[in-house]
Amino acid sequence: MFQLGLQRLPVPARMRVLTLLELLITLTIFGFMLAIGLPNASNWLLANRARSASEFYAEGFSMARRQAVLHNTFSRISLTPNVNTGQMNWQVDLCFVSANSQCGAAEAGWSTVAAAAANDPEGAAGFKSVLRLADAMPNSEALLPTTLPEGSSQVYFTPMGWVDTRFAERLTRLVLTPASRFHGEVPTVALVVTLAGMATKCQPDLPATDTRACPP
Repeated sequence: MFQLGLQRLPVPARMRVLTLLELLITLTIFGFMLAIGLPNASNWLLANRARSASEFYAEGFSMARRQAVLHNTFSRISLTPNVNTGQMNWQVDLCFVSANSQCGAAEAGWSTVAAAAANDPEGAAGFKSVLRLADAMPNSEALLPTTLPEGSSQVYFTPMGWVDTRFAERLTRLVLTPASRFHGEVPTVALVVTLAGMATKCQPDLPATDTRACPP
């Protein structure tokens, strides 16, 4: 049995130069594509987050109404500024009417994130407030939230799920306006809270004849 020895031939110097040149060209092209692609990818991700921002707030309004009906009591949702993004955190609280409380805005007895409401039938094991932080939302330079009437930040719900009209300064509309660089990509979206307690989406910059437009 014969074994043929294979001799490793040296790589010619010219071939080594070509290989190095090809590598440098590939790296240059890759770096160029990366420089172009990263900002575009970043803008795409930011635009996608801006488009889905309304879902974050819609969840809060829906939860506040649902908890009022589920527990047959008063609820409220409160919007507060998020110091990191400039967006709005939301919190849902419950209150149970008693001889000492009619569940007014300034009255004690509302639930907190640490404790159930004072008169919760389930006692200390009852419903604790739900807080959602807007830390994952795009910052206010990309998507600006405004409330109507200006300065309003709360909606109160009755045990039937309707808006509690005892509170004149209730929030009726939350508008999310995208930055100009997202023009054409991200629509301006509003959440309108009807008296029936439903938060519906609409686009305030569309003509009234469009079915997606906001009510007057």
